[in-house]
Amino acid sequence: MTRTASYPSLEDRVAFVTGGGSGIGASIVEHLCAQRARVAFVDIARAASEALVERIGKRGDPPPSFIPCDLRDIAALRSAVAEARGQLGPIRVLVNNAAHDERHSIERVTPEYWDDRFAVNLRHQFFAAQAVAPDMAAAGGGSIINLGSTSWLVGQGGMPAYLSAKAAVAGLTRALARDLGPMNIRVNCIVPGWIMTERQVTLWLTPEGEQELLRRQCLKRKLVPEDVARVVLFFAADDSSACTNQSYIVDGGWV
Repeated sequence: MTRTASYPSLEDRVAFVTGGGSGIGASIVEHLCAQRARVAFVDIARAASEALVERIGKRGDPPPSFIPCDLRDIAALRSAVAEARGQLGPIRVLVNNAAHDERHSIERVTPEYWDDRFAVNLRHQFFAAQAVAPDMAAAGGGSIINLGSTSWLVGQGGMPAYLSAKAAVAGLTRALARDLGPMNIRVNCIVPGWIMTERQVTLWLTPEGEQELLRRQCLKRKLVPEDVARVVLFFAADDSSACTNQSYIVDGGWV
């Protein structure tokens, strides 16, 4: 991993990352560990998560703590936050990264499926913020970073429940920023475009899709998870201490 900016305020700061076992989340975990933060992350994918912990440790950075968790289970999420606090100390940075952009047609959607997509892509963000806010308030402040998506901004088809949930992340961010601001807790939303995770490349990247990407982005290159992780570092660090209530797009200029 290429080292770029250094953020001294992140050293020894406790960060909690959801969906940190692969893709963008894994890059966020790696970058936070490289800043010498104390990191805990949750994921449902045990093998990939354990491999990430081993890889970071071998690199010489402080290895993160992996806590298996299905974020659809809010009691399990609250327990994971408590476990991370017990292991590492009060949580000062929360990165609400976990999501799943499963494709679905309108006619296939049932009420149960709709609720499940919102549980996977939106609901846990609120309850994770609720769980860490007391730590941040007691410490004099903190940073909550929600991950959105440009998919709803560009009106992408083929997954209406996902787009609805991701659009709601923007509203949740603004609501939390207003309510938690008096406690010096900052809440921002990072809005990635089409990021070339292993999953995206395997499932969705076609020659036609790549041509569209290069045509519509201002930057004529594929975006990678590190492009998002580096922006997350800025919003996690004290360098962005005056930034809250914002959505920052990382999409190479597509939108």
